[in-house]
Amino acid sequence: MHADRSTTSMAEHVLQSLTDASRALGVQNPGRMLDGLIRRSFSQPDDDVRYANNHLAPGAVAYEPSFSETEPQALRFTIEPLGPDASPMARRDEATREMRRLVGPTFGRDSLKWFDARSEAWRGFSGMGWMNYGAWFGSAFDEDGLYATKIYYELQPQQIEALAPSLAALTRQAMDIMPALAPIFTSIGCKRETGSQRVTFMHRGPLALSSLGPLMNHLGIGHQLPSLMRTVGVALGGRFELPQGGVLLGLRETQSGIELKLEVLLAALPDLPVRFLDLLRLGLAERPRQLGALERWLGAFGVDDANEGGSPSVLSVRVTPKSGARISLYVRPIEFELRDTLQERSTA
Repeated sequence: MHADRSTTSMAEHVLQSLTDASRALGVQNPGRMLDGLIRRSFSQPDDDVRYANNHLAPGAVAYEPSFSETEPQALRFTIEPLGPDASPMARRDEATREMRRLVGPTFGRDSLKWFDARSEAWRGFSGMGWMNYGAWFGSAFDEDGLYATKIYYELQPQQIEALAPSLAALTRQAMDIMPALAPIFTSIGCKRETGSQRVTFMHRGPLALSSLGPLMNHLGIGHQLPSLMRTVGVALGGRFELPQGGVLLGLRETQSGIELKLEVLLAALPDLPVRFLDLLRLGLAERPRQLGALERWLGAFGVDDANEGGSPSVLSVRVTPKSGARISLYVRPIEFELRDTLQERSTA
């Protein structure tokens, strides 16, 4: 029976995907810098269905490329480190090591010092037995090489005080105004010139987009609610209410004020429009440069339409006091989807 098992590791497919995408986008190949991490994280054979058991992309390999309208030229992707058998602690430690390995040499000692200070409470060894997945690791590459790197740590309510004081205060304010918000992770990102930290909440229960008004008004971004609702409404075919388990909300401080990031988990929607990507293109029609960048990005990962070449997994929309809605799109390329394989094995 075992003679039929594949001898090709999933890492080869991930590295090939990144090679093809980097060539199509005209950026440096991430595999040169992240080869070791990718080989450690996807070392099992490519027919191992255990890859589907992850928290980043359940039912698929834990490799999620994303397009950002604010970083249209970058090749961005996130992984869950170390594969299906790793402990949450091991994943957290691996992602932290990779951050420190990359940040210091690429962005400088001051950036590394800043990252160490922000991540200290999550790098410790004690009291972390509650973790589900440990950490995720994200990075972005442009024509000059590593553009940004990011780590996602699980976050418990009792850890809010470990955040920077202003971010902790922002987090408490959001939960006071919207009691249905529960913090689930914090992301710490470093770029060439700056660093930032975001807190992301799960919204418990359905969410009508209009109910974001009081929070956004408090944060000084209430005037951007129409832009956010219009962008989501167009992409989702007129839907303005998101179901239970279908929405995350992120907050971070920027130089231009508070940024709110609404993330729509598309698999939770019972009626995602068949022409979702066409509707998303329609929403970008007034910004032709960004629309062109999205088209190049979709082509780089072989995603021509919804359910053809891959499936969109998350639509995120960001607003700040000075910027109306800007989108990000996360996809699962078709070659990394495992649902059909799981169904075949369950019926065999």
